[in-house]
Amino acid sequence: MAAVVEVRGLRVAFGPVVAVDGLDLTVPAGASVALVGRNGAGKSTTLRAVAGVVPPSSGEVVVAGVSVTADPVGARAKVGYCPDVGGLIPRATPWEHLQLAARLRGFRTGTWEKRAEDLLDRFELRDAADRTTSGFSHGMGRRMSVVLAAFPEPEALLLDEPFDGVDPLGVDATLTLIAEARLRGAAVVVSTHLLPLAVQACGEVLVLRQGRVVNASPAAEMAGEQGAERYRSLLS
Repeated sequence: MAAVVEVRGLRVAFGPVVAVDGLDLTVPAGASVALVGRNGAGKSTTLRAVAGVVPPSSGEVVVAGVSVTADPVGARAKVGYCPDVGGLIPRATPWEHLQLAARLRGFRTGTWEKRAEDLLDRFELRDAADRTTSGFSHGMGRRMSVVLAAFPEPEALLLDEPFDGVDPLGVDATLTLIAEARLRGAAVVVSTHLLPLAVQACGEVLVLRQGRVVNASPAAEMAGEQGAERYRSLLS
Protein backbone atom coordinates (compact mmCIF):
# COMPACT_ATOMS: atom_id res chain seq x y z
CA MET A 1 0.00 0.00 0.00
CA ALA A 2 1.15 3.55 -0.73
CA ALA A 3 2.42 5.58 2.20
CA VAL A 4 0.01 8.28 3.37
CA VAL A 5 2.26 9.59 6.14
CA GLU A 6 5.97 9.71 5.32
CA VAL A 7 8.43 11.19 7.82
CA ARG A 8 12.15 11.16 7.15
CA GLY A 9 14.85 12.43 9.49
CA LEU A 10 12.43 14.66 11.42
CA ARG A 11 14.12 16.98 13.87
CA VAL A 12 12.22 19.53 15.94
CA ALA A 13 14.12 21.81 18.30
CA PHE A 14 12.88 24.57 20.58
CA GLY A 15 16.02 26.60 21.14
CA PRO A 16 18.57 24.30 22.80
CA VAL A 17 15.92 21.64 23.55
CA VAL A 18 15.64 18.90 20.93
CA ALA A 19 12.15 17.37 21.17
CA VAL A 20 12.42 15.07 18.14
CA ASP A 21 15.77 13.86 16.90
CA GLY A 22 16.01 12.19 13.48
CA LEU A 23 12.69 10.32 13.58
CA ASP A 24 11.48 8.16 10.68
CA LEU A 25 7.85 7.07 10.32
CA THR A 26 5.92 5.48 7.46
CA VAL A 27 2.19 4.78 7.66
CA PRO A 28 0.57 3.19 4.59
CA ALA A 29 -3.07 3.57 3.65
CA GLY A 30 -5.22 1.43 5.93
CA ALA A 31 -2.50 1.05 8.58
CA SER A 32 -2.32 2.31 12.14
CA VAL A 33 0.76 3.08 14.20
CA ALA A 34 0.97 3.88 17.90
CA LEU A 35 3.61 6.15 19.38
CA VAL A 36 4.29 5.26 23.01
CA GLY A 37 6.83 6.43 25.54
CA ARG A 38 7.29 8.47 28.68
CA ASN A 39 6.30 12.12 29.00
CA GLY A 40 8.72 14.22 26.98
CA ALA A 41 9.62 11.38 24.60
CA GLY A 42 8.56 13.43 21.56
CA LYS A 43 5.20 11.81 20.81
CA SER A 44 3.08 14.96 20.78
CA THR A 45 5.70 17.03 18.99
CA THR A 46 5.90 14.40 16.25
CA LEU A 47 2.14 14.54 15.73
CA ARG A 48 2.17 18.34 15.75
CA ALA A 49 4.83 18.32 13.03
CA VAL A 50 2.84 15.85 10.90
CA ALA A 51 -0.30 17.95 11.43
CA GLY A 52 1.50 21.09 10.31
CA VAL A 53 1.15 22.81 13.68
CA VAL A 54 4.88 22.88 14.44
CA PRO A 55 7.43 23.39 11.62
CA PRO A 56 10.26 20.86 11.39
CA SER A 57 13.71 22.18 12.17
CA SER A 58 14.95 19.74 9.55
CA GLY A 59 13.83 16.60 7.79
CA GLU A 60 10.84 15.89 5.60
CA VAL A 61 7.15 15.33 6.36
CA VAL A 62 4.78 14.36 3.56
CA VAL A 63 1.06 13.68 3.99
CA ALA A 64 -0.88 12.12 1.10
CA GLY A 65 1.79 13.30 -1.32
CA VAL A 66 1.84 16.88 0.00
CA SER A 67 4.92 18.32 1.72
CA VAL A 68 4.10 19.90 5.07
CA THR A 69 7.02 22.30 4.60
CA ALA A 70 6.37 23.30 0.98
CA ASP A 71 2.55 23.41 1.22
CA PRO A 72 1.41 23.47 4.87
CA VAL A 73 -2.14 24.53 3.99
CA GLY A 74 -2.50 21.75 1.43
CA ALA A 75 -1.06 19.19 3.86
CA ARG A 76 -3.37 20.26 6.69
CA ALA A 77 -6.34 19.70 4.39
CA LYS A 78 -5.41 15.99 4.31
CA VAL A 79 -5.27 15.67 8.11
CA GLY A 80 -7.74 15.25 10.95
CA TYR A 81 -5.90 16.14 14.15
CA CYS A 82 -6.87 15.66 17.79
CA PRO A 83 -4.34 17.60 19.92
CA ASP A 84 -3.29 16.36 23.34
CA VAL A 85 -4.67 19.48 25.04
CA GLY A 86 -6.94 22.31 23.95
CA GLY A 87 -8.34 22.45 20.46
CA LEU A 88 -11.85 23.46 21.52
CA ILE A 89 -13.40 26.93 21.59
CA PRO A 90 -14.70 27.38 25.16
CA ARG A 91 -17.70 29.54 24.22
CA ALA A 92 -18.78 27.35 21.29
CA THR A 93 -21.05 24.32 21.44
CA PRO A 94 -20.23 20.95 19.84
CA TRP A 95 -22.65 21.68 17.02
CA GLU A 96 -21.05 25.09 16.41
CA HIS A 97 -17.63 23.40 16.30
CA LEU A 98 -18.92 21.01 13.64
CA GLN A 99 -20.56 23.83 11.66
CA LEU A 100 -17.26 25.72 11.64
CA ALA A 101 -15.32 22.60 10.62
CA ALA A 102 -17.77 21.99 7.77
CA ARG A 103 -17.43 25.59 6.58
CA LEU A 104 -13.64 25.48 6.68
CA ARG A 105 -13.64 22.23 4.69
CA GLY A 106 -16.06 23.65 2.14
CA PHE A 107 -18.83 21.13 2.86
CA ARG A 108 -22.20 22.10 1.41
CA THR A 109 -25.27 22.32 3.62
CA GLY A 110 -27.08 19.01 3.60
CA THR A 111 -23.95 16.92 3.00
CA TRP A 112 -22.43 16.79 6.48
CA GLU A 113 -25.17 17.06 9.08
CA LYS A 114 -26.04 13.36 9.24
CA ARG A 115 -22.41 12.34 9.85
CA ALA A 116 -22.07 15.02 12.52
CA GLU A 117 -25.20 13.78 14.30
CA ASP A 118 -24.02 10.17 14.08
CA LEU A 119 -20.64 11.01 15.62
CA LEU A 120 -22.24 12.96 18.45
CA ASP A 121 -24.54 10.01 19.13
CA ARG A 122 -21.75 7.47 19.11
CA PHE A 123 -19.62 9.50 21.51
CA GLU A 124 -22.60 10.25 23.75
CA LEU A 125 -22.44 14.00 23.10
CA ARG A 126 -25.81 14.50 21.41
CA ASP A 127 -27.46 15.70 24.63
CA ALA A 128 -24.63 18.19 25.08
CA ALA A 129 -24.66 19.43 21.47
CA ASP A 130 -25.97 22.86 22.45
CA ARG A 131 -23.85 23.33 25.58
CA THR A 132 -20.68 25.38 25.46
CA THR A 133 -17.57 23.24 25.81
CA SER A 134 -16.26 25.42 28.66
CA GLY A 135 -18.44 23.31 30.98
CA PHE A 136 -17.23 19.97 29.66
CA SER A 137 -15.34 17.49 31.79
CA HIS A 138 -11.88 16.44 30.64
CA GLY A 139 -13.26 13.19 29.22
CA MET A 140 -16.03 14.97 27.30
CA GLY A 141 -13.48 17.35 25.82
CA ARG A 142 -11.31 14.43 24.72
CA ARG A 143 -14.28 12.76 23.04
CA MET A 144 -15.25 15.97 21.27
CA SER A 145 -11.70 16.46 20.00
CA VAL A 146 -11.75 12.94 18.53
CA VAL A 147 -15.12 13.67 16.88
CA LEU A 148 -13.72 16.82 15.25
CA ALA A 149 -10.61 15.02 14.00
CA ALA A 150 -12.61 12.19 12.43
CA PHE A 151 -15.52 14.31 11.14
CA PRO A 152 -14.07 15.19 7.68
CA GLU A 153 -12.94 11.58 7.04
CA PRO A 154 -9.33 12.68 6.47
CA GLU A 155 -6.67 10.71 4.68
CA ALA A 156 -4.49 10.89 7.80
CA LEU A 157 -6.11 10.66 11.23
CA LEU A 158 -3.82 11.85 14.04
CA LEU A 159 -4.99 11.25 17.60
CA ASP A 160 -2.86 12.53 20.47
CA GLU A 161 -3.81 10.93 23.81
CA PRO A 162 -7.40 10.20 22.70
CA PHE A 163 -8.00 7.80 25.62
CA ASP A 164 -6.82 10.10 28.41
CA GLY A 165 -9.56 10.41 31.03
CA VAL A 166 -12.14 8.77 28.75
CA ASP A 167 -14.64 6.24 30.12
CA PRO A 168 -14.88 2.69 28.68
CA LEU A 169 -17.74 3.57 26.31
CA GLY A 170 -15.72 6.47 24.92
CA VAL A 171 -12.69 4.20 24.53
CA ASP A 172 -14.78 1.67 22.61
CA ALA A 173 -16.18 4.42 20.35
CA THR A 174 -12.65 5.63 19.60
CA LEU A 175 -11.37 2.13 18.84
CA THR A 176 -14.30 1.59 16.46
CA LEU A 177 -13.61 4.91 14.77
CA ILE A 178 -9.96 3.95 14.22
CA ALA A 179 -10.99 0.62 12.71
CA GLU A 180 -13.45 2.35 10.37
CA ALA A 181 -10.85 4.89 9.28
CA ARG A 182 -8.47 2.08 8.39
CA LEU A 183 -11.15 0.25 6.42
CA ARG A 184 -11.74 3.28 4.21
CA GLY A 185 -7.98 3.56 3.58
CA ALA A 186 -6.90 6.26 5.99
CA ALA A 187 -3.56 6.18 7.79
CA VAL A 188 -3.92 6.45 11.56
CA VAL A 189 -1.31 7.56 14.08
CA VAL A 190 -2.16 7.37 17.78
CA SER A 191 -0.06 8.75 20.61
CA THR A 192 -0.78 7.27 24.02
CA HIS A 193 0.92 6.37 27.28
CA LEU A 194 -1.49 3.44 27.68
CA LEU A 195 0.31 0.47 26.12
CA PRO A 196 -2.65 -2.00 26.23
CA LEU A 197 -4.83 0.43 24.27
CA ALA A 198 -1.98 1.14 21.85
CA VAL A 199 -1.79 -2.60 21.17
CA GLN A 200 -5.56 -2.84 20.77
CA ALA A 201 -5.87 0.19 18.47
CA CYS A 202 -2.89 -0.23 16.18
CA GLY A 203 -1.02 -2.75 14.08
CA GLU A 204 2.44 -1.41 14.90
CA VAL A 205 3.92 0.15 18.02
CA LEU A 206 6.85 2.56 18.02
CA VAL A 207 8.56 3.22 21.34
CA LEU A 208 10.06 6.70 21.61
CA ARG A 209 12.73 7.83 24.03
CA GLN A 210 14.32 11.28 24.01
CA GLY A 211 12.89 12.06 20.59
CA ARG A 212 14.11 8.89 18.91
CA VAL A 213 12.51 5.59 17.95
CA VAL A 214 14.17 2.93 20.08
CA ASN A 215 11.93 0.07 18.99
CA ALA A 216 9.38 -0.69 16.27
CA SER A 217 7.35 -3.87 16.64
CA PRO A 218 4.11 -5.45 15.47
CA ALA A 219 1.52 -4.66 18.12
CA ALA A 220 1.12 -8.33 19.00
CA GLU A 221 4.72 -8.44 20.23
CA MET A 222 3.96 -5.72 22.79
CA ALA A 223 0.84 -7.40 24.20
CA GLY A 224 0.37 -8.90 27.65
CA GLU A 225 2.81 -9.01 30.54
CA GLN A 226 5.70 -10.01 28.29
CA GLY A 227 5.12 -6.95 26.11
CA ALA A 228 4.78 -4.73 29.17
CA GLU A 229 8.07 -6.01 30.53
CA ARG A 230 9.76 -5.41 27.21
CA TYR A 231 8.29 -1.90 27.12
CA ARG A 232 9.62 -1.10 30.59
CA SER A 233 13.08 -2.28 29.61
CA LEU A 234 13.03 -0.01 26.53
CA LEU A 235 12.20 3.03 28.65
CA SER A 236 15.08 2.56 31.08
